[in-house]
Amino acid sequence: MAPKKKKNSGPPSRVAADNRKARHLFFIEDEFEAGLMLTGTEVKSLRGGQANIKDSYAEEKNGELWLINAYIPEFSHGNRFNHQPRRPRKLLMHAKEIARLGGAVQKGGMSLIPLKIYFNDQGRAKVELGLGKGKKLHDKRETAKQRDWDRQKARLLKDHA
Repeated sequence: MAPKKKKNSGPPSRVAADNRKARHLFFIEDEFEAGLMLTGTEVKSLRGGQANIKDSYAEEKNGELWLINAYIPEFSHGNRFNHQPRRPRKLLMHAKEIARLGGAVQKGGMSLIPLKIYFNDQGRAKVELGLGKGKKLHDKRETAKQRDWDRQKARLLKDHA
């Protein structure tokens, strides 16, 4: 009898775009994962790793969640059916989650910020959204002070040990 084949778990998840500045500009209170509805040339372009989500945000319209102002460049070998780089893209989540996020944005003065776009183990494009509140200038300074103190403390403990 032949040995059973192992299930292939697929390629490891790979980050296509990262919003590193989001944690500097916002207090991220909660994180969510959403699917991303893309066309074929957008997927190929994302796999190239040229996307930019620095100035993008998500918003709820008519019970649907949309990713606004995300830049996915045109595919280099695309033809006349290539996509528009900054078009709004639909995010896929359950209706209850969308309603809850929409309520938090409306009532709490929160923002939905895309933290990263990545491909999961099945090869599907996903967006990690952060529900956050914007930082003021003094909050940013406080965060920088705390980060510097943590580094200095780690150096002192390393030298002491």
